[in-house]
Amino acid sequence: MSSVRQSSAALVAPGNLRPLEDTQVHFITAPSSYAEAAHPHGVNTIASDEGTAVTFTTKYLLPQPGYRNEAWGDPQSMTMVGHYLYVIYCPMTWHNRGRMVRLDMAKLASLNASPLDIQRVYHSSAANDKHEQAIAAAIKIGPAFVTGHGQSLSYDWKTHQLYMWQDRESAPAVPVNQEGVIQQLSQTSLKPVHKVTFRLKAGSFAVPGGHVLAFDKQGRAYFWTRPNGNEVYIYQGTISRNHVRFRLTHQILEHGPGTHVQSMAYNPSNGRLYLVADESIASLPVKKLAGSGSLTSGDVLWTHFASRREFEGLSFASDGTAYLMSNHRPEVFTAREFQ
Repeated sequence: MSSVRQSSAALVAPGNLRPLEDTQVHFITAPSSYAEAAHPHGVNTIASDEGTAVTFTTKYLLPQPGYRNEAWGDPQSMTMVGHYLYVIYCPMTWHNRGRMVRLDMAKLASLNASPLDIQRVYHSSAANDKHEQAIAAAIKIGPAFVTGHGQSLSYDWKTHQLYMWQDRESAPAVPVNQEGVIQQLSQTSLKPVHKVTFRLKAGSFAVPGGHVLAFDKQGRAYFWTRPNGNEVYIYQGTISRNHVRFRLTHQILEHGPGTHVQSMAYNPSNGRLYLVADESIASLPVKKLAGSGSLTSGDVLWTHFASRREFEGLSFASDGTAYLMSNHRPEVFTAREFQ
């Protein structure tokens, strides 16, 4: 794997910041314990009960056990690229390491693979089942590599590359160091092929890096943080082979979606950026982050789900179809439209 260490600062000095009173967004405290799927071997739904209406329905029950009996109960992120679904797995005992897995959705559809078929594909009882073995051939397993927390796998809609943070932690939300590392991953070998190391620092203002990542159609990169209380900072920037540069956008959201920064996604069909916490998702038009920002309260949409499920990933296909990933009996849900 090639690597670059950037000598110049990767963070632009923050400009004048101002709050946006997005009162329609409710900060949702993460539950003390998460719920598992109501139907652990069948089809489930996660429906909104407040805000913008949407219902997600199970598309895939993800494999349990995992490949070679690995602990795949806690996938960390996913992204859609054409007819492929890429998932990052980081077993707890692997300590900042994990692997990327690629599901060929077209092949799975041609095989009429049911959610249960996919869930049991690595079970010992599937070893001599020709249908299960054909399903296994539609799932490519990548090698182990340093992932960090693993929540940030994302597709650059302009360059058609996969990227993620290498955000190593000594404990949850405790970074190993103050450097940011972005790694580019191969869509065929399913491993990192290049990384850039840098400092997100401007004077006395610094952040160690992001934990989530999204790209828009122009190739601009985004991540969001909770610097204090309920507020949300949104960073916008560019990532290239030799250089990374981010700026803190000028409008601070007064009300973030919830406790844990779980995911971020861009919908190429409607140009909106989605901020994902557990059971709670806010979205906004990405074009209004430009310059000093022109977001109004009415631009920000919010959805709450009464599921007690842990949300781990959100991604969109080019036609706007939404894919939501949860863990604790991990599964991928889909919804035709999500505003």
